[in-house]
Amino acid sequence: MNFESLLPVIYNITWQHLVMIGVGITLIYLAIAKQYEPTLLLPMGFGAILVNIPFSAAKTIDGVEGALDVLYTAGIANEMFPLLIFIAIGAMIDFSPLFKNPILLLFGAAAQFGIFATIFMATMMGFDLKEAASIGIIGAADGPTSIFVSSRFAEHLLGPISVAAYSYMALVPIIIPPVVRLLTTKKERCIHMESKSKSVSKTALIIFPIVVTAIAGIIAPASIPLIGFLMFGNLIRECGVLNSLSKSAQNELANLVTILLGISIASTMTADRFINFDTLKIIGLGLIAFIFDIFGGVAFAKLLNLFMPLNKKINPMVGACGISAFPMAARVVHGMGQKEDPTNYLLMHAVSANVGGQIGSVVAGGLILALVPLFF
Repeated sequence: MNFESLLPVIYNITWQHLVMIGVGITLIYLAIAKQYEPTLLLPMGFGAILVNIPFSAAKTIDGVEGALDVLYTAGIANEMFPLLIFIAIGAMIDFSPLFKNPILLLFGAAAQFGIFATIFMATMMGFDLKEAASIGIIGAADGPTSIFVSSRFAEHLLGPISVAAYSYMALVPIIIPPVVRLLTTKKERCIHMESKSKSVSKTALIIFPIVVTAIAGIIAPASIPLIGFLMFGNLIRECGVLNSLSKSAQNELANLVTILLGISIASTMTADRFINFDTLKIIGLGLIAFIFDIFGGVAFAKLLNLFMPLNKKINPMVGACGISAFPMAARVVHGMGQKEDPTNYLLMHAVSANVGGQIGSVVAGGLILALVPLFF
């Protein structure tokens, strides 16, 4: 009996396998020690270890379907897991701050600039349009949208795109402050915004998700699964007769599906798919997408201020909340405002822009799903 037959795993393991196992351990460390998106990065990291052990039965071998591949087929290939997470996210979102200052919805559109700028850059770097679109959507700062689009257009890139999307979402408190400080002056960061205390009727909150779904469906029918499931979750929250279901969606559904999503994505994080130069390019382009999104939101706020009266100026930092990382982006910007001026309370304005960003990212994903196939 030779060594290969006695210990086939050790005999067949390569440095690429070891690197991916190291990536998995790193993701687990970030989830536990740094608490970066733990419900997703921890199962993703552990799954990466499972699929990179040679001859692991967690993946398909010799026609025998592995457990992780079964989960992938059941939840990612048919897009079910991302859509279930959208129901959970919708149940978490309170759109009432947006009704009090509707103009902040525009930041949800302006802050998607990074998506389309990155698509252009990715095509210039050799990716085809479908791959470039999948990479650009990292800038949506919305993991489920990134997974949904990637599973349609570039399934072979799903692993690095998912890792980049969720890693940068977790790093929002580190990414936003230096970019915002670079783009704004001390005076601009100290702008106070008027708080509006008008109440929002229950009827308006119930009608809103239905109207948004209808309008999005007319503009971009391909966005209906994304925006529809998000707004369905919000309707569960606002209808007033499904409170226990709303709480379950926000907690049990969100946590359970996120764990299954993470470990399913890990089935694509094999050494042969992940260890290549394209992965580094994807990670770099993802960061560029985030930075350009922040730039788009802040620049749009500065542009609006050219036409706003002195007492109606918008603090440009709020523009950075147009990315979809809800509610982390709003908390970061509010904290920055408090450091600049402890009397400056930006939280509600930041949340309004952040909610707009959640809608904007989903619509942007739908537009990409609708437009990209037209070029093929």
